[in-house]
Amino acid sequence: MRAKRVLPAAVMLLALLTFTGCANGGGLRVEGAEAPSTTTPAAPSTKTPQGFGKTDRTPVTVSLSQVRQTLLADPSLDQYSRTVLRGCLIVERCLTRGATVNVMRSAQPQLVVLIHTVDNFTFGAFLIAVEPGGPRRVWSLKADQLKISASRQGDLVVESEIFAVDDKPCCPSVTRVEVYRWTGQQMIRVSSQDQKGD
Repeated sequence: MRAKRVLPAAVMLLALLTFTGCANGGGLRVEGAEAPSTTTPAAPSTKTPQGFGKTDRTPVTVSLSQVRQTLLADPSLDQYSRTVLRGCLIVERCLTRGATVNVMRSAQPQLVVLIHTVDNFTFGAFLIAVEPGGPRRVWSLKADQLKISASRQGDLVVESEIFAVDDKPCCPSVTRVEVYRWTGQQMIRVSSQDQKGD
């Protein structure tokens, strides 16, 4: 008779332990519901990976007026660029900010600055490093109607237009795509390809 009373009590105790083990601390467990989190989610990283121009979003703190002064003080600046910059009293009419890149893979990214005539015909570009002593010209290129961006590998991709003698100003016959890479001391061209227009 006593075994008949102990058996139901043991079954009840076993069932109670089983259901307690399934509980999430908030009462009955509902299938498909998320258990409340007891940990604080990690904050997203705000660190910017170094090395590649596309991922580097650090602002470059240098004005176009500073860039103009730096270029004019450079004795190796070509004469045509010097003439344009000397006659350019409103700096935005002759210099335009291009892409912010990090081809040098340094702590501070570099700025591409395009130089153009007052009627907005781009004829060259400069790669400007921002240093504690101010901006410094690292590299320059003379070419028509430039577009410069950074590749995933951190190189500079330069698109420029090549005009034949009989091309109209609106319609160059060739687009040149060149890739430049920083060697640690200078920029070198690693590839060049011409694409003929229609």
